[in-house]
Amino acid sequence: MLLPVLGSSQVTNHWEAAIVAENNWKYRIGNSEPSSTWNQHSFNDQTWNTGKGGFGYSDGDDQTIIPATNSVYLRKEFEIFDISKISALTLYADYDDAFVAYLNGAEICRANIGNVGTPPAYNAGANGPREALLYQGGLPQAFTVNTNQWKTFLKQGKNTLAVQIHNTDLNSSDLSSLIYLMVGITDNSRQYQSLPSWFPTPVDATNLPLFVINTSGVGISDEPKIDAFLGIVDNGLGNLNRPTDPFNGYDGKIGIESRGSSSASFPKKNYGFETRLPNGENNNVSLLGLPVENDWILHGPYSDKSLMRNVLSYHIGRITGEYAPRTRWCEVILNGEYIGLYVLIEKIKRDKNRVNISNLRTTDIKGAELTGGYIFSVDRNNQVPNSGWSSPYTNDLFYRYRDPNYDELVQQQKDYLKNYVTLFEEVMDDPGSGDDYKQFVNITSWVNYWIATEVFKHIDNYKFSFYLYKRKSSNGGKIHFGPLWDLNLAYGNYDFGQNPDPNDWSYVWANQNFLRPSWVVDLSEKEEIQNRVNCRWQELRNGKLHTDSLMDFIDQNALFISDAQVRNFKKWPILETYVWPNSYVGNTYANELVFLKNWLQDRLVWMDDNMLGKCTIVLEREDISDNQEVLVFPNPFQSHVNFYVENTLAASYQLVIIDAMGSIVLETEIQDAEPNRIELPYLTAGMYYYQLRKGVLLIKSGKLVKD
Repeated sequence: MLLPVLGSSQVTNHWEAAIVAENNWKYRIGNSEPSSTWNQHSFNDQTWNTGKGGFGYSDGDDQTIIPATNSVYLRKEFEIFDISKISALTLYADYDDAFVAYLNGAEICRANIGNVGTPPAYNAGANGPREALLYQGGLPQAFTVNTNQWKTFLKQGKNTLAVQIHNTDLNSSDLSSLIYLMVGITDNSRQYQSLPSWFPTPVDATNLPLFVINTSGVGISDEPKIDAFLGIVDNGLGNLNRPTDPFNGYDGKIGIESRGSSSASFPKKNYGFETRLPNGENNNVSLLGLPVENDWILHGPYSDKSLMRNVLSYHIGRITGEYAPRTRWCEVILNGEYIGLYVLIEKIKRDKNRVNISNLRTTDIKGAELTGGYIFSVDRNNQVPNSGWSSPYTNDLFYRYRDPNYDELVQQQKDYLKNYVTLFEEVMDDPGSGDDYKQFVNITSWVNYWIATEVFKHIDNYKFSFYLYKRKSSNGGKIHFGPLWDLNLAYGNYDFGQNPDPNDWSYVWANQNFLRPSWVVDLSEKEEIQNRVNCRWQELRNGKLHTDSLMDFIDQNALFISDAQVRNFKKWPILETYVWPNSYVGNTYANELVFLKNWLQDRLVWMDDNMLGKCTIVLEREDISDNQEVLVFPNPFQSHVNFYVENTLAASYQLVIIDAMGSIVLETEIQDAEPNRIELPYLTAGMYYYQLRKGVLLIKSGKLVKD
């Protein structure tokens, strides 16, 4: 882990190499313990061997071949010509399997071995295997030296860099050591060696918060998360942030993994990470002013060359009044390599500041405690078995357990959510169900989600990353739609499957009855919902969803990231290049923004001119705390009626059905949190009443109509 450093007022003009691996080094095979002063500048190394780097077992990246060994010790003298012109110092190491580096005797960095401050013994093994990267086309790992350290230990004139390289053990098939020391220079003077061709120019200063991630050379994969360290430089709005500034936004341990489906093939990766305490437990913190949590996403826009489709989409989602993940712009340095402009995003999860639903414990297996809260999604069926369930009503439609996920839920909870959603699908599939759907879904959240989704017109709508959540029965009990997620293939940024133009309704894609729920079209085309959509649309368009407001949001963000986007596209030179699945390829970043803005303006006008429904109603806001305990459907019914009970009082109840004259026509027992199908083909058409009882206690009553 790199230590916090003091800020420097010096600005780097350019970089040069004080040491390159191919220089001559003094070296000693680690077959015994060297002198305790071996890493000091004053140490006499005349008896040591001399050779060019790198040092290893002759596998293509070594110029000096050494025998199998646990370790090798290296020394290189170099000169600093004018220390007043040095602004920064960075060591780059391509190694197999571990190393510790010293500047004039002081440790400045290490990786994959031992504890900071304690020199490893000559026969100490690395913490684990680690492969060199340069010969594979990768980059050495970078270590930005603490400003306090190099200003203390670096001298005008002669200096010594000492490095000990360690293998995992004598049976390891390789050992590699390619070491470079780079200096940042404040003026145009050039007195040091040329930079290697692979050298990535570091970020000197940025107006965005800077994330510095160090994995100690371990690759980041898609599960499990690996241990790493994160330092965040965040000096506040209007101030510059430098890699050599103190880590004042966060300085500690994280677990990190790569993430993404179609985006996983892009060279610019997306990451999920959790902030951790030194012992590995969750570390709930605020990052960049966002509410306290421990689960976060670093989204790296790539095929979206506006860089802001997700940021804009979540902004629109919040405009509707629903929760959508909050975002913050940042730039990221990973193992010393600048990897571009990123967006810090809140991960979707149950939390009072995110999806504010009840926590579900493994002991909550009956009554109202079983009924929520759950986060689930319509998504790809590419996870391990039992990660969700397939719909019996739509081909290849898969619902995935999200939070709690499949391995955190007990079987009763999995069955409950599956049964509840299946009952909702059954109601939506029944042409005679009337308004029974209202017992299952929060209409306000559907209207808001529908409007936002239509504005984006994204290719994966209602198909992938379509999140839903269910509240506990004591807090409404219904399905809510959202939060919005993964919207980079939106606003015309796709060239397959559907028309990317800003016309036509996108919800009708669910008519394919494939991957998307068939009930999407059914809900969208109910007259009452269309009328509510129309009223809500007008309400939003007269407020923050006004075209001018959205254009201003885009312009402000474009200005904020104006410098960072230049660095990003220098790192990832994809402007003027097709990246799947672009429908438009701009020559410049400005062109990409114009396309986004024109598309959005045209989309809003089209929706104004073609909005569904008529605003003939007064908008109502559903009370999320309505205590819906019993679902009854279909109602009116023909041959059977379903009762679905959610309550904490008991596991079973007495159901009594009474005709209009007051006579009991049925008395039976039904179970809590299970679908109870009651066959009543013998009843004549007319009005009936039901009572749900537990002993002498009346739990619920209502009307039934037999067609």
